[in-house]
Amino acid sequence: MKALLYESFQSNPKITKVPDPTPTSDGVVIEVKATGLCRSDWHGWMGHDDDIELPHIPGHEFAGIITSVGKNVKNWKIGDPVTVPFVCACGKCPECASGNQQVCDSQFQPGFTHWGSFAQYVAIERAEVNLVRVPEEISMETAASLGCRFATSFRAVVDQGKVSGGQWIAIHGCGGIGLSAIMIAKALGAQIIAIDIDEEKLKLAKKIGASFTLNSSKVSNVVEAVRELSKGGVHISIDALGSPETCFNSIENLRKRGKHIQVGLMLADHKHASIPMNQVISKELEIYGSHGMQAYRYPDMLQMILSGKMNPELLIGSRISLEDSLTALPEMDKFKGTGISMITSF
Repeated sequence: MKALLYESFQSNPKITKVPDPTPTSDGVVIEVKATGLCRSDWHGWMGHDDDIELPHIPGHEFAGIITSVGKNVKNWKIGDPVTVPFVCACGKCPECASGNQQVCDSQFQPGFTHWGSFAQYVAIERAEVNLVRVPEEISMETAASLGCRFATSFRAVVDQGKVSGGQWIAIHGCGGIGLSAIMIAKALGAQIIAIDIDEEKLKLAKKIGASFTLNSSKVSNVVEAVRELSKGGVHISIDALGSPETCFNSIENLRKRGKHIQVGLMLADHKHASIPMNQVISKELEIYGSHGMQAYRYPDMLQMILSGKMNPELLIGSRISLEDSLTALPEMDKFKGTGISMITSF
């Protein structure tokens, strides 16, 4: 099969031929129809993820059609349209037993712990636990866009944040995660303040549901601006970028007993960022992480899409080829373009 592969971290990736994958006894092979290009893929290419073994094929948010099935798989067949969470679970450990497959003790992540979806085919183990059926009304591109950023944002807003109508929510960073969180929070009736340095991203944020937008490069004090708009601070704040500054601001702009949710990755030099712990104590703030979403939670998200409450296809900014990703992957840190870049031709 054709695939994008890099042989060392931060080296130029290449398009090459590698052997087609075969299914494990409990797994399937999926023909990739669409796969998103995510900043997590860039972190992997940079060498920020210890799980990656070289040479490597990235890609972790995808949708496609099952082309082969392991002998022990009972509920899936060739031809089924599917997607998967980027955190795939074992279904047997204590975390899985408690319903928290997104932090499975024996998790695997396509595109990180093994070869991913920047290829014509990808193999997924433990199919019964991890596959999600894609309704015929939802396109492969839309389904692929759910796999990391949208599903992670859904869990952050719905399950971790428990956002409800009328609450104020700040979203720091309007990339794929931030825009997804805005759309989901809007569907729940929240009042949203979107923060970014890019006017085009802020325009899209406003279009899909942000009540207010702030360009942090033009505002002297982001925290004070958020507090003023929300009349004292927001109930929930999400760092959708992952930087020391956005993390700090997200906590600092909360009202008393507010909730900060960290979704943007904090890796390499950022993993020990300072936080305003004095505010956490005096205001009794809550700090949550949010890491993916369980496969069994997808039906609620899919139902909101089918009912028209959310339109994640609006977040797809560009459709590119596998060859285009040769330059797009190394340039992810430049934050070019608006919305999700989706690989749709191989």
